[in-house]
Amino acid sequence: MSNYSNLFPDEGDEKEKNNELSSEQQSESIRETGSITTRGKHVIHCLTIIGQIEGHFALAPQNKTTKYEHVIPQLFAVEQMPEIEGLLVLLNTVGGDVEAGLALAELISGMKKPTVSLVLGGGHSIGVPLAVAAKRSFIAPSASMTLHPVRMTGLMIGVPQTLYYFEKMQERITKFVTSNSRISPQRFRTLCMNTGELVTDIGTVLDGESAVSEGLIDDLGSLSDATEALYQMIEEGKPKHSTAKSAKKTKAK
Repeated sequence: MSNYSNLFPDEGDEKEKNNELSSEQQSESIRETGSITTRGKHVIHCLTIIGQIEGHFALAPQNKTTKYEHVIPQLFAVEQMPEIEGLLVLLNTVGGDVEAGLALAELISGMKKPTVSLVLGGGHSIGVPLAVAAKRSFIAPSASMTLHPVRMTGLMIGVPQTLYYFEKMQERITKFVTSNSRISPQRFRTLCMNTGELVTDIGTVLDGESAVSEGLIDDLGSLSDATEALYQMIEEGKPKHSTAKSAKKTKAK
């Protein structure tokens, strides 16, 4: 009698094999992009933004970086894949490329699916727009955020147009941050231009409590708080981005 078990494996064996493959794929995803999709109470994609945000130029190999060419397709996939119900963004970044950071922030801000961000350690510089881009933002009490004007390295031409370019880029950041949080444009500019706090720079460092009191971040919280808020948003029917942001502005009045 012929044995066809090798051609037609048992359903349990096939399921176990798929689980092993899925585990390997998740491990590879964590190694390559620092992200993972979990299947708990709801299917959540967790995206980590760490170190320095790498843009159009590759940074030194010893630097911890988040490559925006890795993050952009992830965000598109999260928005398009029906089985993924929400996005959790974990941030611990010193900042980095302004245009790359703004591009990622715009993508997160424009998603219809529920999104929650959590600042751990630090959400500095261009990490600020990334933190406020989600529909709900949290910050750990021990975390901090640095607000400062746009900086540029490399060749700069000493003409008035260069300063005008800096001013326009800073205005883009200010408009995005204030449109996606409860802080006013005037207050944001004041904090960025503060000369009495940093020794060799201008700007302001906000701890977790201060970031919330300034209206930059919605709430103090930990991982469990951020996850629970994301679950609640999913169960309430995935509110549209514009509705969630208008609620923030109403809360500030």
